Amino acid sequence: MSHEQYQSAIQSLHECMEACNHCYDACLKEEDVSMMAQCIRLDRECADICAYLEQSLVRGTPFAAELAQVCAKICEACGNECKKHDHDHCQKCAEACFKCADACKSIA
Repeated sequence: MSHEQYQSAIQSLHECMEACNHCYDACLKEEDVSMMAQCIRLDRECADICAYLEQSLVRGTPFAAELAQVCAKICEACGNECKKHDHDHCQKCAEACFKCADACKSIA
């Protein structure tokens, strides 16, 4: 498959990566950083897998389905953690994660 067929997913992956990177940075500035540790950890995992899958799809990876399955799982975990926190950046990140998880499931 060519990356044009994945254009919508690529956009979701990029938006999720940006949301996770923003959330990660904002969590580090919160008053109780230790309370945000799991959120920070999952933000990093999610941003990294989204960036990797985005690049892989653009270059036409033969492992799209397998990588998308893993990415969807990480996006859901990050979204579930972020939605526990009332911070605006966490809520926006959760939304981006769930949207991205759905996009990944459509590939997997």
